Amino acid sequence: MQVDKETYLLLLLSDANLPTGSFVASAGLESTAAHALFHVPATPPGSDTLPFSETHTLPFARDAHRVTTAYASGEMTELDEALQALSRLDALYDASTLNHVARRASCAQGAALLTLYARGFTRPPFLMLKTPTTYLPLLDERENRAGALVAALKLRVRRGDSDAPGHLPICWGVLAGALGLTVDRGAYIHLFLHARGVLSAAIRMNALGPYAAQQLLLHAVKHMVDDALTSSAHVVSGALQDEIDPEHAEDRLPATTWPLGDLLAARHDLLHSRIFNS
Repeated sequence: MQVDKETYLLLLLSDANLPTGSFVASAGLESTAAHALFHVPATPPGSDTLPFSETHTLPFARDAHRVTTAYASGEMTELDEALQALSRLDALYDASTLNHVARRASCAQGAALLTLYARGFTRPPFLMLKTPTTYLPLLDERENRAGALVAALKLRVRRGDSDAPGHLPICWGVLAGALGLTVDRGAYIHLFLHARGVLSAAIRMNALGPYAAQQLLLHAVKHMVDDALTSSAHVVSGALQDEIDPEHAEDRLPATTWPLGDLLAARHDLLHSRIFNS
């Protein structure tokens, strides 16, 4: 059986051992439990973790993916143009993230993703010698352009540039685009990894068992991911579009839909003891 490259990439990205930094974040779950608003046992078991598995970062990840793909393919010729587009996305997401704890976690995980690509997904030099010469120019051009974009963005993020905080959804879109995933597959695995990370946090908190987490991943999370992808298909970030119809802007732009969750996440640093950084 021959497995296509995209499927193989999805297997690599879903590896729980990937050093992405997600194991240090609970998406506000720990703070909610500490404030006695997380009920265990829930009915059905683990159902209280499901709201934490929902995310509204897809428009930013999709737009970052499109920018990266356009630059890697040569459709967007200038590196500065691509970096400026990513900076606009980063700035808007930063302004839309309402508490410092969520911003800190997002930036830490975003920087980890850029490092993951640079150290874990770039082609080793010795393998270039084994690549057929007929494919070498095509591979070199796309991979070199994608690598140059990731390297330039990573430098800005590590340097602490004000226009490059390096938020998770933007860096995820860059990673997925650089690897050559389609925008829909990139969004799908992004949601799945977020949900799995939240369930993993619940296991570490002893709020959920590993078997129950597997049941939720198979029977509940899949439907949530599918619904989220469908419901957000028409939503854009608003950072790259010059004109947005003001009459329908509220239906096409991302928004915060859980103010209580933001308040609880913001109080994470005030907890007496904690397992996670956010």
